[in-house]
Amino acid sequence: MPLNLFHSPRLDRAIDALMPLIAVVLALLLGGVMIALMDADPLTAYRALWDGAFGSKNTVADTLVKATPLLLVGIGICISFRGGVVNIGGEGQMIAGGLVAVAIGLKYKEADPTTVIITCLVASFAAGAIWGGIAGVLKAYFNVNEILSTIMLNQIATFGMMYLVRSEFIDPRQKGAAAPIPETERLPRQFDLPRIGGTLDDIYRWLGLSGEGSAQWGTTLLHNGIVIALVLALVVYVLLWRTTVGYRIRAVGKNPRASRYAGIPVRRYVVLSLVLSGGFAGLAGGIQLLGVRHRMNAEGGAIAFTGNAGFNGIVAALFGGLHPLGTIPASILFGALLVGGNKLQRAVQVPSALITALIGLVIVFVVSSDIFVRRRSRRRVAISAAETVTEAAEVRAGP
Repeated sequence: MPLNLFHSPRLDRAIDALMPLIAVVLALLLGGVMIALMDADPLTAYRALWDGAFGSKNTVADTLVKATPLLLVGIGICISFRGGVVNIGGEGQMIAGGLVAVAIGLKYKEADPTTVIITCLVASFAAGAIWGGIAGVLKAYFNVNEILSTIMLNQIATFGMMYLVRSEFIDPRQKGAAAPIPETERLPRQFDLPRIGGTLDDIYRWLGLSGEGSAQWGTTLLHNGIVIALVLALVVYVLLWRTTVGYRIRAVGKNPRASRYAGIPVRRYVVLSLVLSGGFAGLAGGIQLLGVRHRMNAEGGAIAFTGNAGFNGIVAALFGGLHPLGTIPASILFGALLVGGNKLQRAVQVPSALITALIGLVIVFVVSSDIFVRRRSRRRVAISAAETVTEAAEVRAGP
């Protein structure tokens, strides 16, 4: 007789797939209790959160713009985690990518815009890859813990940015000022990432969905960085699950010793995992510069440029099950929380720290759900093994 009458592989898979969503719902319920304790209405608060993130074409565009760097960092995190290394250096890698992009943009102001934009994006990927590769080499060849090295590289990148922006890259108009603002000159507008709102409006009109007086996508800040991020998420999925390189990255992450015995150069793939992860974070920095910031500003430190995307992208990747395609909705969710949180705060007059706490609750519940899923997986394996032993004993015993 089966040890678990209610054991169903399909049901188990469905529950495991729903666990991140259940975790978000529980986090929002607990957040609602916190809002109620502040003498505010949770329903009004969450309605404002929804409207602030998805209530109009403008807010949807803002959510997607905020989700773009999260997605790029997240798909890089999928590569590093699958390769068995932890990349906490997204902030520094984004800064490295942004610095290289701003240097190229300011150096070649009169060059062809398309050429400069492509060069900036490629160079930002390369800069992030080099910054991540440093931690990879330290890990693979000197056994330096990659968590410590990437965190320290974050600080090096941050202080390097502050030095360069206050000296070599500072806006010429700020030189000689009594209290100079530590920021670069704004990049020429022809180097801004192209907006895709007009194309969306054309599609809406072709489908007959655009009525008179309706809001237009063309007035939003949505740029083609989101298209680049979505395409690259698909590329990373193919890389990890449809190529030999991806198989070797995942094999090294699962069992380095077995991989080494099978002839896979483990050190090389450890370095490659962090190089690719850093490259995507660097690209996020380049897209953030060309699509949103248009200049580097050192007044608020790293967060003024990255918006914490280097850290939030890790959570988006974990929420997406460390799968590039799963990271897409996860990034949009966290983008919605960041954008909609501003309206929630204004609607019910709660401190801004509540938004940070709400995102923290989502993180805690999502990580806890992952632990729960792993425990359920181990339990299923134990049950299956026990059932196999029982069946074998019954066969030996005979009728």
